[in-house]
Amino acid sequence: MEKPIKTQWQLLMDNRNRFFWLLQAGGWIGYALVNYIGSLMHEMRDIYTLIIILGAYAGFLSTIPLRYLYRRIWEFPPALMVLIAIVVSYVTAVAWAIVDNATYWEIYKFGFRPDSPFFYLKNSLAKFYIILSWSGLYFGIKYYQMLQEEKQKALLASSMAHQAQLKMLRYQLNPHFLFNTLNAISTLILLKENEKANLMVNKLSHFLRFSLDNEPIKKVTLEKEVDALLLYLDIEKVRFDEQLEIDIHLSDETKNALVPSLICQPLIENSIKYAISNVEGVGKIRVRSWSEKENLILEVCDNGPKIETDPEKLFRKDGVGLNNTRQRLKSLYGKQYRFEMLKGAESGLCVRITIPMEMLESQR
Repeated sequence: MEKPIKTQWQLLMDNRNRFFWLLQAGGWIGYALVNYIGSLMHEMRDIYTLIIILGAYAGFLSTIPLRYLYRRIWEFPPALMVLIAIVVSYVTAVAWAIVDNATYWEIYKFGFRPDSPFFYLKNSLAKFYIILSWSGLYFGIKYYQMLQEEKQKALLASSMAHQAQLKMLRYQLNPHFLFNTLNAISTLILLKENEKANLMVNKLSHFLRFSLDNEPIKKVTLEKEVDALLLYLDIEKVRFDEQLEIDIHLSDETKNALVPSLICQPLIENSIKYAISNVEGVGKIRVRSWSEKENLILEVCDNGPKIETDPEKLFRKDGVGLNNTRQRLKSLYGKQYRFEMLKGAESGLCVRITIPMEMLESQR
């Protein structure tokens, strides 16, 4: 399964430790800048810049222990966690205010002591709001990261389930196809047409090798898809000999378009089973492709018996081939596809698939 390419920001978000230190440093540098700009509005001595830097550094250091404390209480009941965060934020704010004010009196006031020790608690309420905001941001960012992780896990699980479904649908074709082919080989052996039976087994081995060599969830070029189709038709030609004619025409702009692997095989198999087998004379299958409004259109037609009713009514929900194809298209393209069953120009059935045009990177 291919991993999505992550942006630098996503890679940074994934590294929680680095992301914390980036925000921690950036936040306190921002705090220092705001205070410095505020000091420019007043006539403060140049030494006040050092006070601002030391105050921001004290705030930087005092909030680091909160990170490790909040990690430990993360699993606590929400009410208790909020209470602890408020109390711890207040205690931290008081400690920061004392250090900040002591620095101010020692450096800016040249060691002059205030008359009351309560002066050391000045601005502690404002600092409490700052620390409380820091705590709120910490919990908010951590919760957001956890939501993103859960979202990524859900997307990964959904992607794995989607790919498992596609593999199941794709591999379901093999037993269905093998059942029909082995029945045909058995019939040839009973009729003692050993040479034809041997040839058919040989052709079958080539087709299965191609099937195994291609990932079921990968897309292939239409040209490669037709090569696989010809391997399958070689098997059927052994059965029908000269009674089966194939006409394939791909427009040049669609040859390198990407399609689900072996998407055409069940359509051909359906034509052979319900149309060619019931035709008197030569059975004809026509495969066409063209582009229209940034879409790729694939059409498989046969010259089976004339259809008197609405072709869509011929669709059997319990059938494997066409139902499987429709489910694969739905899984791959969502609502961006069409699967139509139409009456042939003179007789028979046409199955038309319309999907978005996707090209190989080298062809873009």
